[in-house]
Amino acid sequence: MTPPMRPEEARVESQRCLTCFDAPCIGACPTHIDVPRFIRQIGTTDPLGAAVTILEANPLGHSCARVCPVEALCEGSCVYHGWHEKPIQIARLQRYATDHIHAGGWQAFTPGKETGKKAALVGAGPAGLSAASYLRRLGVAVTLFEAKPKPGGLNTYGIAEYKLNGPTSLDETAMVLDLGADIRFGVRVGKDLPFERLTKEFDAVFLGVGLGAGHALGVPGEHLPGVYEALALIERIKCHDFASLPPGETTVCIGAGNTAVDVVTQLKRLGTPKVVMAYRRAPEDMSAYPYEYELAKGDAVEFLWHVAPVAVLGKKRVEGVRFQKMAQKGGKLSPVKGSEFDVPCDRVVKAIGQAARGDTLRKLSGLALDEKGRVKVDAATLKTSHAKVWAGGDAINGGKEVVNAAADGKRAALAIYRAVTGKEPGAEHAYWISTIEGRLHGKKALAY
Repeated sequence: MTPPMRPEEARVESQRCLTCFDAPCIGACPTHIDVPRFIRQIGTTDPLGAAVTILEANPLGHSCARVCPVEALCEGSCVYHGWHEKPIQIARLQRYATDHIHAGGWQAFTPGKETGKKAALVGAGPAGLSAASYLRRLGVAVTLFEAKPKPGGLNTYGIAEYKLNGPTSLDETAMVLDLGADIRFGVRVGKDLPFERLTKEFDAVFLGVGLGAGHALGVPGEHLPGVYEALALIERIKCHDFASLPPGETTVCIGAGNTAVDVVTQLKRLGTPKVVMAYRRAPEDMSAYPYEYELAKGDAVEFLWHVAPVAVLGKKRVEGVRFQKMAQKGGKLSPVKGSEFDVPCDRVVKAIGQAARGDTLRKLSGLALDEKGRVKVDAATLKTSHAKVWAGGDAINGGKEVVNAAADGKRAALAIYRAVTGKEPGAEHAYWISTIEGRLHGKKALAY
């Protein structure tokens, strides 16, 4: 998604940056990376210094350079838009810098002086890894508990391969783990390991769990062979031999979010002749970012609007989907009688969102959840209703971007350090702490 830059290209692009005093790009980034600073460093042929600036504010900056919706965040807020000029290519410059540090095998940070305190981090996805990075820099011992056999969470398992490949995600997680973080794979907290044991054995617990199973269509035939849940299909493509997935002739994907776009674009690029995305509303109502929609169109994905599935057809496996047209008036949808039609296909993908892990989280004593099964937290510290538990990422927001999870991990790590030590971090941590509230060198970063 974010093509690499050649050194000369990066130098020329860096010279376009106006180094705005109150840079809107900083305020638009949930982790508040000092964008003008790292671009200046690239311009002075210091890509490693630029990488440290990025990673100090966002330990997941390597993957975010590839997967962040920059058109809606930093690049979308660039002042060049006001002059009808092309914005600074922030994501590509960020990739240029972080590629340098990872290619050279450099470690950007060192562990802090040990405090004697320890924290359990549930989930080794973006939120947990971010928290681990900062806690180790602050001298807090951390143990990550991960249900999967590899770290990285969504980055490793749930983002389309054409955007972010597995080795890139694992390189990034290695930089965090090399700070001395312990990790235990194949552990499902609440099943294999009682939650209460963590709260007894550790000074603090951080919940960085992802979302649960995908929503069901609720129609006949959705359990036929050939029906896939979107993230499970992406995981199969990323983590197994492509040959294990028959290319098929026609795939129908139901849903119109960013994950749906990931699926249909990935399948087209893997050679599926016909891929159709079906959505019950209009194009302007889809939750996918506009540039993602344009990407899918560019890959010759077909679209069906104002339709809802009423059945998945087939005897022994998928043979098609029966749709019904939907009328939309005043934001409300209603089925159109007698409008059913069939679309032949040999694969169906369900991409209509995921539920929070409310059923699991409700088993954790003393943890308050909202009506959607998300963990309730204090906005400033991400502290939950439990005296020793903090939470972030999908567990509290219902599923946002990798960069939001990274920001949550950073905020929670600072709060945990303060709570378990009763101290403030040393002056050497001033920069990244300033980025939690978007304050750089005493100045507030404005989001225009």
